Amino acid sequence: MQTKIIAFRELERHQEVADEPDYDIHGPFRHYERLVPIKILGKEFQVPERNSLLRCFQFISPETIPYGRFCWNQDCQYCRVECKLPDEGESHELLSCKFMVMPGMEITNVSPELKACLRGVIKK
Repeated sequence: MQTKIIAFRELERHQEVADEPDYDIHGPFRHYERLVPIKILGKEFQVPERNSLLRCFQFISPETIPYGRFCWNQDCQYCRVECKLPDEGESHELLSCKFMVMPGMEITNVSPELKACLRGVIKK
């Protein structure tokens, strides 16, 4: 008996799977309906709404963020960033694993661990 491997895009179109109410095509990301703009070190990116900032970094660079030393629960502090929130002039220091992305936010500084993981997408 042969097993057919279904590609991810085929799986999205597969009627039986798509009709299931709990089916999530977004993988490790929380459900989102649109991408929102943010700036990271002066460069603009489109990221999924309703997700933590660290998940949005993973969306931008899926090959490198999972290999960082991130704990995803604020213990390690490796995901610390400085950012300006929309309509605010001052920067805030926060943990990207615990802070939800906001349209128009600007990340002005990232931890060395994040900088290493994002270097490929930031320099493009």
